[in-house]
Amino acid sequence: MIQNRRAFLTIAGSSAAAVALFGCRGATAGAPETFEYRLTDAEWKAKLSPAAYQTLRHESTERPGSSSLNNEHRAGIFSCAGCALPLYSSKTKFDSGTGWPSFWQPLANAVRTRKDSTLGFTRTEVHCRRCGGHLGHVFEDGPPPTGKRYCMNGVAMAFTLGKVPG
Repeated sequence: MIQNRRAFLTIAGSSAAAVALFGCRGATAGAPETFEYRLTDAEWKAKLSPAAYQTLRHESTERPGSSSLNNEHRAGIFSCAGCALPLYSSKTKFDSGTGWPSFWQPLANAVRTRKDSTLGFTRTEVHCRRCGGHLGHVFEDGPPPTGKRYCMNGVAMAFTLGKVPG
């Protein structure tokens, strides 16, 4: 009995340590995506701020409440900070209370999604369809009419003031 308990605790402790050290990165299915806008890693580093580079190219997440885009309420377009592809209209932005810029719908043909299991559970990651830059995640707890909450990293986007189509 003591031997079984000791073995269990050893395995459980080793598993917890492995998760803490190496994370819970899920395996990706299928061939990796290719994107029409591509740069070398050195070119991305030169083009982007350090925070944008870590977010767009290495799937980092900015601190909640740190983006000036949280308080951006003027008419305009939110575009990818990596390749300037228009992503979201200000008409679909809403205050989710999460600390990240949130939208209930992307522009047509702007983003792609894939499963993300990095935290040990499955979420849906959102990335730019043109350069593959990591933007954030989409959740099923948003407002009508879509019920979606595209929770984006502000550092992954740029805002352009202007008339919004539609």
